[in-house]
Amino acid sequence: MGTATRRKPHLLLVAAVALVSSSAWSSALGSQTTFGPVFEDQPLSVLFPEESTEEQVLLACRARASPPATYWWKMNGTEMKLEPGSRHQLVGGNLVIMNPTKAQDAGVYQCLASNPVGTVVSREAILRFGFLQEFSKEERDPVKTHEGWGVMLPCNPPAHYPGLSYRWLLNEFPNFIPTDGRHFVSQTTGNLYIARTNASDLGNYSCLATSHMDFSTKSVFSKFAQLNLAAEDTRLFAPSIKARFPAETYALVGQQVTLECFAFGNPVPRIKWRKVDGSLSPQWTTAEPTLQIPSVSFEDEGTYECEAENSKGRDTVQGRIIVQAQPEWLKVISDTEADIGSNLRWGCAAAGKPRPTVRWLRNGEPLASQNRVEVLAGDLQFSKLSLEDSGMYQCVAENKHGTIYASAELAVQALAPDFRLNPVRRLIPAARGGEIVIPCQPRSAPKAVVLWSKGTEILVNSSRVTVTPDGTLIIRNISRSDEGKYTCFAENFMGKANSTGILSVRDATKITLAPSSADINLGDNLTLQCHASHDPTMDLTFTWTLDDFPIDFDKPGGHYRRTNVKETIGDLTILNAQLRHGGKYTCMAQTVVDSASKEATVLVRGPPGPPGGVVVRDIGDTTIQLSWSRGFDNHSPIAKYTLQARTPPAGKWKQVRTNPANIEGNAETAQVLGLTPWMDYEFRVIASNILGTGEPSGPSSKIRTREAGESPVCPKKLSSGRLRLPAVLPQAGQHSLADRPGARRRCPVLCLQQRERPALHAL
Repeated sequence: MGTATRRKPHLLLVAAVALVSSSAWSSALGSQTTFGPVFEDQPLSVLFPEESTEEQVLLACRARASPPATYWWKMNGTEMKLEPGSRHQLVGGNLVIMNPTKAQDAGVYQCLASNPVGTVVSREAILRFGFLQEFSKEERDPVKTHEGWGVMLPCNPPAHYPGLSYRWLLNEFPNFIPTDGRHFVSQTTGNLYIARTNASDLGNYSCLATSHMDFSTKSVFSKFAQLNLAAEDTRLFAPSIKARFPAETYALVGQQVTLECFAFGNPVPRIKWRKVDGSLSPQWTTAEPTLQIPSVSFEDEGTYECEAENSKGRDTVQGRIIVQAQPEWLKVISDTEADIGSNLRWGCAAAGKPRPTVRWLRNGEPLASQNRVEVLAGDLQFSKLSLEDSGMYQCVAENKHGTIYASAELAVQALAPDFRLNPVRRLIPAARGGEIVIPCQPRSAPKAVVLWSKGTEILVNSSRVTVTPDGTLIIRNISRSDEGKYTCFAENFMGKANSTGILSVRDATKITLAPSSADINLGDNLTLQCHASHDPTMDLTFTWTLDDFPIDFDKPGGHYRRTNVKETIGDLTILNAQLRHGGKYTCMAQTVVDSASKEATVLVRGPPGPPGGVVVRDIGDTTIQLSWSRGFDNHSPIAKYTLQARTPPAGKWKQVRTNPANIEGNAETAQVLGLTPWMDYEFRVIASNILGTGEPSGPSSKIRTREAGESPVCPKKLSSGRLRLPAVLPQAGQHSLADRPGARRRCPVLCLQQRERPALHAL
């Protein structure tokens, strides 16, 4: 089948499907039997070893589609001729290349999947051929240096693709050169570096190069090169960096980045790494000759420095890591149905570094601005869609690091109006005096023009009747005269259709006994009455809400009960009312056609809530000043406050004496009396009203009263010119004055000043 016959018919089929009659279209309603290709398996790039014993390469391609897709392939942008018996075979959608060779088969491959709806193009897959030639068979020249000097032995690897890994042998296999700080094998060039040679380095060296490909590994050895050492030179010399990382290293987000740095020197130099324009992650801090970032990110971009240092000096090298990224979708297109004659705007957006460019494909072919189609980078805009715009579209974002595809189907529809999926309701009950909304939503493309009639009368907009732009009929202040047959007529250029319903007017629902607002005390019971009248041909239900939240009557241990004496009675009873039961109660009586509601406010009074913000000030030896903030009075004025104290941590709360003795409900501060000097205390406040005593406040911060003006542990008299402090056991929470720092120094002076001043000369 040629290209022309493969791609053109789908437009004719789409047009034919779209132009079928309303009855034929409706037989397919509810199940989409036709859709364009969607890739489930796409080809991956392959690295094929030239010397492989494998006889074929398989590039996978599979798409879900209805009808099933047919496939073909492009190589380097040109359609491949897949003829029977050739080296290129199509198996399902997969491309099989027999006995692949670099000269004939290396290149970029893409799979195309097509059915009558449209065509999509797969991502690109590159077939590369890997190889590793043998080292030159020529003998290698000996390398000479003085013992104690640094030396580099070149690897000079043979031609290869892709990159290699390197190791070095000394004298014989498998005596590999260790990585010990004095030796370094560059994985960039393969060269061997020895920072400072010694007698053990004398010998024959061979470079081992290894190639790692998708499904094979190959290694080759170089000829041996002899390292000769002249007389030992014991001079010390400063570092000189020989293995240097480049001035600029480009990397893609997520890749591993390795920087190499190795220096000659005596003593052997120490290697240090740092990030010049930022901090180096501790996980990468290393004294090794390589700095390795396993998965580089944009935060890792910057300038890095390697420093080689020994006792004779230092050497540095700097280079910049530049992080870039493959394209990644931020916004993609999705399958879309649109009416013929309408406008459509599609958009794609991609991130990447460098910034990706965006292009569009329609059925696998490049799409440019033309007639009714405008292509503006990531935006695709259609004016007055036509049937020929149907098909498969792809948004393609690309930069130098890769290309990504997003696919979607556009189905432009031209359909005569059809009510089979969504007819007008056959029986439309409505409440007298109320409002009814009757939608008219036929399936059609383009959108149908809608008219409504009652019997043979065409309805026009009036104070009571409105036909909205989308075809919905609204009738307000309904009366018995509005009963009858209502028909919606829908028409577009494809055809006509109509659907009819019967409007039946019922008696309105009304609240006949509304709940009354109430004022109750904590723990009381209360019944809120709610009676209603309604059309007897319909069921009536009652619902209650508290502050607009539905009341749960089935909650275990709940305080609410419902009265079900008659259908028209929906009373609510509150048992053992709590403070939380206060609020706005709404009773709603409703039928399938209307509802009515009334509100009532319930006030629950109770003892005060706990005061807050308890603060201790003006701390003396036996008094303190206590202040607090008012808590909730719970709808009953606070009559008085009671103050309590305890000695932490295990003391019990006890009422304390205060000034004033009786603390009125409008107070927010009072003085506490009769405290013990040098004692730890906590305080709290309790409010009371006519309904009882409330919860106590939280405890204040712990404080300690001051030392008494006349210490209770000072001696009554002095004996033999000496001052003796009696042993006093403190109470719980107290501290003996003798235990206080400096007490033995201050107490005699304090006592003498108070009553033993004449004895001062005896000290």
